[in-house]
Amino acid sequence: MAPKVLVVLTSAATNPSNGQETGWYLPEFAHPWDVLKTKVDFVVASPKGGVAPINKQSIELFATDPVSSEFFAKQKTLWEDTVKLSDILDRADDFDAIYYPGGHGPMFDLYSDPESISLIKKFALAKKPIGAVCHGPAAFLNVTLPSGEPLIASATVTGLSNEEEDALGATAAMPFSLEDELQRLSGGGFVKAAEKFGEKIVVSQVKGLGGALITGENPASGKAVGEALVEALGL
Repeated sequence: MAPKVLVVLTSAATNPSNGQETGWYLPEFAHPWDVLKTKVDFVVASPKGGVAPINKQSIELFATDPVSSEFFAKQKTLWEDTVKLSDILDRADDFDAIYYPGGHGPMFDLYSDPESISLIKKFALAKKPIGAVCHGPAAFLNVTLPSGEPLIASATVTGLSNEEEDALGATAAMPFSLEDELQRLSGGGFVKAAEKFGEKIVVSQVKGLGGALITGENPASGKAVGEALVEALGL
């Protein structure tokens, strides 16, 4: 049987501070899916279940990216009929890895979603690969280990940088700085690419437990995160 990967998408369609559209970001699901599609089975979940809102701007910006455009055209069932996270909680043992695409949406729901937090803890305790890209690592911020330490304590991590958030003109509309929180909770382990929006991924471990902790900085890092998940799964 092929390994199973649980993909968790945001249910946040709008930014509550200004009403602007948000959601998950197309290439950050499309590229890992493209790397993994022949090797694993996917189950896609979200806090509310049903349709997980895609950021429409990401469709336009990546219209000339063949992987993203083909994924959007042919794989809509993946995000238009997601499983509710609360229905997955008792099925964590069925999966071999968990992955969080970004988009600004996770900053408004997944960072504090109790079911998501519980799931990540289960994967960490089982030493299963945990991955996220761009704003996806926001889902890690409130996850603590049995020791009481943060999931990312002493880990090297990345995610969308402050410089990149500024370049998007989105800093003022965010509830917190992702870079600052990743830096604080990891104990100074945040790293980023040499240039804005350059590819950057980090494969670290959960302190005291092991198990791969894979983070990517931005949309350009999606493919590399997928490749790191392949390696972590031993495929």
